[in-house]
Amino acid sequence: MAENRLRRSRRHRMLGGVIGGFAEYFDRDPTVLRVLYVLISILSAAFPGIFVYLILWVIIPPAEAGESVPS
Repeated sequence: MAENRLRRSRRHRMLGGVIGGFAEYFDRDPTVLRVLYVLISILSAAFPGIFVYLILWVIIPPAEAGESVPS
């Protein structure tokens, strides 16, 4: 049984691979998650999107070579 771990994506990377990693973990389209993240960041004064992204970039480990889930 394969262990599904949250990692920054190497394959679905735009900046740091954080949203791509969430997309792989939850088996969702990374573009949709990116759009939702940006919309929530813009529309919500209580959600500092850039700050949260930077924290996640530091906390979530990168995927190792060959670890990304194939599509």
